[in-house]
Amino acid sequence: MIETPYLLFLGDAPDQLSAKVAQGIRDWRPENAVGQFRMDGCNATVGLQDMTLEEAQAAGAKTLVIGVANRGGTISASWRNVLIRALEMGYDVASGLHNLLRDAPDLVQAAHTAGRSLHDVRIPSEPYPIASGVKRTGKRVLAVGTDCSAGKMYTALALDAAMRERGMKCTFRATGQTGILITGSGVPLDAVIADFMAGSIEHLTPDNDPDHWDIIEGQGSLFHVSYSGVSLALIHGGQPDALIICHEPTRRHMRGLPGYTLPSMELVRDTALQMAHVANPDCKVVGVSINTQHLSEAEAKVYCAETEARLGLPTVDPFRHGADRLAEALAAL
Repeated sequence: MIETPYLLFLGDAPDQLSAKVAQGIRDWRPENAVGQFRMDGCNATVGLQDMTLEEAQAAGAKTLVIGVANRGGTISASWRNVLIRALEMGYDVASGLHNLLRDAPDLVQAAHTAGRSLHDVRIPSEPYPIASGVKRTGKRVLAVGTDCSAGKMYTALALDAAMRERGMKCTFRATGQTGILITGSGVPLDAVIADFMAGSIEHLTPDNDPDHWDIIEGQGSLFHVSYSGVSLALIHGGQPDALIICHEPTRRHMRGLPGYTLPSMELVRDTALQMAHVANPDCKVVGVSINTQHLSEAEAKVYCAETEARLGLPTVDPFRHGADRLAEALAAL
């Protein structure tokens, strides 16, 4: 188990979106984070107190968590001195990057010498089967997006909270490094061998009570040329009974792809539903989640209302305004 509380390492993150791992922990498990550590040139913050390694350790921090999700998932050379110093001081280090801590000889040596642990959460913890496509009992809902990093995890976590408040049976199923760090379990889907991705989601969402909902954390986008594979694996392996469309309205292009504009929500709705019907012909689109973090309160309400009128689906920012209406839509199925 990864020891808490954490010191969230933002390194030299170039922008706010790059710190989405730290932001997710800050928003959903604030009791697990004592502060943030930022290097020179860092252009992100999660609103916690800036701390040195010494200050955070005095405040009780046990693990330095790399809270940056950069393109390619690499451990920057500029971070090494901080990570090694943390290990020498008695911290464990946790990371959800593709570039594994355990593959860095200097970090491994420092951890061994200090008797500390390196936690790579983006490694599958068990072998997964090839997907069978056999229908499972219970119900499942999946967030699908117009882009990656558009609010799919926040939608799922907010929906989980709203459904529990209503007394509905549900389980949040993490499929990425941030969700795993928040909840302590899940499948690091983008690190699973391609042939087993859909099978890993079948494994993650097994047979359950007829009225139990698995809330599956979405990944990528069917329209993102870099990350579409994980999105399709979630759709087919998850066999969702319901889909929620997620969108961030201020994007001018797909994340990391300046030459690609975002698809419309209608196109995502129709394409995702067509793919979902391959594994579950009864799947329905039940709502829309709008990430309004870059809009004012008035702008957010107008945008959600206009989207709802256009698509005929309950439309909310579940983190800003709550996910009650999305929970109601699921309860009605």
